[in-house]
Parts: sequence; structure tokens; C-alpha cells
Amino acid sequence: MTTYSYLRVSTIDQNTEKNKLEVLKFANEKKLGNVEFVEEQISGKSNFKNRQLGTLLEKMEKGDILIVPELSRIARSITQIFEVIDITKQKGIELYSIKEGFTNTDKSITSTVTTTVFALVAQIERDLISLRTIEALQAKKADGQKLGRPKGRGKSKLDEHAEEILKLVDLQVPKTIIARQYNTSVANLHRFMKSAK
Repeated sequence: MTTYSYLRVSTIDQNTEKNKLEVLKFANEKKLGNVEFVEEQISGKSNFKNRQLGTLLEKMEKGDILIVPELSRIARSITQIFEVIDITKQKGIELYSIKEGFTNTDKSITSTVTTTVFALVAQIERDLISLRTIEALQAKKADGQKLGRPKGRGKSKLDEHAEEILKLVDLQVPKTIIARQYNTSVANLHRFMKSAK
């Protein structure tokens, strides 16, 4: 059994020292043994499979433990977070997220998305939206783009999230949760889904 902790930061001014202390304290309290840290500086928008997290998940074995400071550090989309949780469950890896007090060892969790994960959505969605917004604004500002809403009607704000939304629908996530995640109404979500098909 090996205990790992995945720590990701996305900007130069972020560091992992505070997270390390939190993880070490958590591992000590739970008696999870020595912790091997895997750190990287990369945007959460990139697919976890193309990051060190993907490599780590591939090499981890049944009985290993993975600790993250919070679920939003795994990825910037609920879909990818669900995928990681499912992978750990399928491989028999114990996953702990300190901020949410979450563990995948809960007997109510199935091989796909469960009510336990649904409950977590409300807790982490605000962090994800905030972090995605900040990263997008920083990137636009760095490129010299003018910030603010463009003139004209434009496309639906859900267009860029189409793949994620349709996957969440396939996973039978309640429409109310999906709508809240993408800051829209259930009625607007239904209209978008009709146009996306």
C-alpha cells in the first residue's frame, strides 16, 4: 500500500506548501502512512489523462491511497472529476478529498455517478466556476484582449460546454444540478439540449 497526494497549481503565484501541510496532517490523523507527493503546475482545463495525475492513476494499484486537498484540484469540469472518482473506485484505490470531507470508500458509491457525488456537486461547483472564470480572464488579459461582453446576440453560453453537458445527461445527473453547475435555468438547458441533438 502506497499513499500519494496529487497537488496541482495553475498560476505562478500559487504554491503547494500550505496544501502539503494539510495533507500531512490529514494523513497523520487517519494513520495513512508516509505520503509521496506528485506536484505540477498546469491548467486544470487540460485533460487529467494528459497530466501527471493520469500517469499516477495508471501506476497506482489496488489498496493504494490518493489524497487531494479539494476536488477542484483534480480538474475544472465535473465530468472529469466524476471520471477520476470512477477510476479510483474501479481500481480499488482509496480517494480522499480534505476540503469536502469526501472518500470513495462510502458503501453507497456505485461504479458510475451516485447520490454521494451529487451531494458534492453543490459544494464544489462554485469553486470550479470561479477558478475557470479567473483563469479565462487572466488568459484574455495576457493576450491583450478587451474584457467585457461583446456586442450582439452571439451563441449560447452553453455551447462551449456541450460535450460535458451531454455526458452528464448520459450519466443521469439531475437536470437541476446540471443547470446550476452552468449557471442557467432548467428551461434554457432543455432548449439547449434540443438544439444540440
